[in-house]
Amino acid sequence: MHPTTMASKKLQRIGLPIEIVMRLKRHGIYTCKDFLSKNLFELMKATGLTRGKLQQLIEDVSKAALPQHTTALDMLRQSIGPSFFPTSLPALDSLLLGGLPHGTITEVAGPPGCGKTQFCMMFSVLATLPIPIGGASGSVAYIDTESAFSAERLVEIARCRFPDHFNSDVNLRGLCERVHIYQEATCQDLQERLDVIEEDLIRYDFKLLIIDSIASLVRKEFDGRLHGNMIQRTNHLAKQAATLKYIAESFKIPVVVTNQITTRLASPQLNRSGDDSTIALAGGEEQSYVTAALGNTWGHSVNTRLVLQYGQGQARELIISKSPVSPAARMMYSIESEGIVLRGRADDLDIQLGEVNPAQQKISVRTPQTVLTLNPSSCIPV
Repeated sequence: MHPTTMASKKLQRIGLPIEIVMRLKRHGIYTCKDFLSKNLFELMKATGLTRGKLQQLIEDVSKAALPQHTTALDMLRQSIGPSFFPTSLPALDSLLLGGLPHGTITEVAGPPGCGKTQFCMMFSVLATLPIPIGGASGSVAYIDTESAFSAERLVEIARCRFPDHFNSDVNLRGLCERVHIYQEATCQDLQERLDVIEEDLIRYDFKLLIIDSIASLVRKEFDGRLHGNMIQRTNHLAKQAATLKYIAESFKIPVVVTNQITTRLASPQLNRSGDDSTIALAGGEEQSYVTAALGNTWGHSVNTRLVLQYGQGQARELIISKSPVSPAARMMYSIESEGIVLRGRADDLDIQLGEVNPAQQKISVRTPQTVLTLNPSSCIPV
């Protein structure tokens, strides 16, 4: 676990007496980092403890802020109980051995209009459903960075996918009350939200955290053509990934993020914009291809990557590009009133995709054929 993330752990979650936690809060001390940044006199004033008791408290907080080691046996014991979030798509759940793994990051990547937000809203419905009918019986933290969330569409998916349960206004209202929307406009806003979301995770019993989309803010604020910006962006994404992994692992919930697409240039000399080039070369597929945005560093941070892409005609394809439990697989889907619907039988799935680096999985897009003249020194169309 990233040391900075461990230091951001809330004091109320490390077993301190509630009276001490409340005293510290009154002095603006909420996390291990806040606590360990104070000197002995400040802590004595805030807690009202004697020097001896305070030294023990400092030792306890210091241990909680350090990265913890564990054993395979400890992990096995912790895995007892539900360890997957069912997607209500039987073929996908079968390949993923039950659904989206708890305690991990699942990315849904693809071009605009292919259904990434539809997936997120469908998952939101599932998180609020009672456990006996395939849900998680909890709430959802939905961080919307593109203002793409639609409450009307959420209700439509619920009514059409689970008509027997959502046949009353009471259940529909309960659904809407349990989906908590956070709209963040900058990278700093998003990181600050993630840093303080622990209290809401506990208060509202979140069973799912969604960020739609993880790429939107980053690509607006960091120009990939500037080397210094790329370093800052990589560091920013690494911090976000560490925070998301900490949340997923600590609360045993799945984290779902959506990602955009980019064009990767085949020529190292021309591909000067790093991991996030968005300029297509003239000459076709042999010179460039479309893949998930944010590059290799981010690609290694996600545990499961689901790629959505356009197929022939009106067809859409869902690809399991990266998974710790499933082989690479491709299946057809469509977007209906009830959300995502897989097409064909489970035994029709194509699982012969070959050995492909998940960070370089090619994505089919539906765009008009355009040829750009490129300035090799800057990768800017002229």
